[in-house]
Amino acid sequence: MQMVATDGTREGQRILRLKGPLNLHTVFDFQSAVRAESSPNVIIDFSGVPFIDSAGLGALVGAHVSAQKARRKLSFAAMNTQVVTLLEMTRIRSLFTIYPTVQEAEAAPV
Repeated sequence: MQMVATDGTREGQRILRLKGPLNLHTVFDFQSAVRAESSPNVIIDFSGVPFIDSAGLGALVGAHVSAQKARRKLSFAAMNTQVVTLLEMTRIRSLFTIYPTVQEAEAAPV
């Protein structure tokens, strides 16, 4: 998995762009990248993520919990149908703030 962090359009906003599957083989790199972000508003761009497995699902929950404890806003953008369906099937969709596009996530109120 490739991960690139860039500044968002607003101050205090970072975008973490993912490319590749979020699975057992890539989850530790994902967790490290999310922990390394200290911005108050982090947007994770899923447009390059074809699928996630149960380990990836656990990593998303872990990222959510960590962000809440640190009082940071964590949101997800451009998740494909497979990923959203998995979140809905496991009944955890309501935990996450998900936007259709990165631009909409950037424009959302903090």
